[in-house]
Amino acid sequence: QVQLVESGGGLVQAGGSLRLSCAASGRTFIRYYMGWFRQAPGKEREFVAAISRSGVSTYYADSVKGRFTLSRDNAKNTVYLQMNSLKPEDTAVYYCAAQIMNTYAVDPTEYSDWGQGTQVTVSS
Repeated sequence: QVQLVESGGGLVQAGGSLRLSCAASGRTFIRYYMGWFRQAPGKEREFVAAISRSGVSTYYADSVKGRFTLSRDNAKNTVYLQMNSLKPEDTAVYYCAAQIMNTYAVDPTEYSDWGQGTQVTVSS
């Protein structure tokens, strides 16, 4: 089990950038594949991006490809989601999640551990 704490959310104008961080507790962080999901009001939680344990491989939803970049620093037990060219439709609560099965897990039910979420609001 790993505890996850997200930070970095906020209010930004369309076209702006934010960087979300997810800090993990414990000494087994490198065992986990990490992912980001988001959930807008009245909508289901949707996959945003995922990263392999080494950080070499990443996978993105089509809606964010080319605008978002996911990375991780295993020495700091932290993953980062750099979000550029933000759009109003990116507005949601963003969740960090961890699982030990595979890099390309896109179903939230495949993830075993979740953070509390951080709000991202993009104004037009």
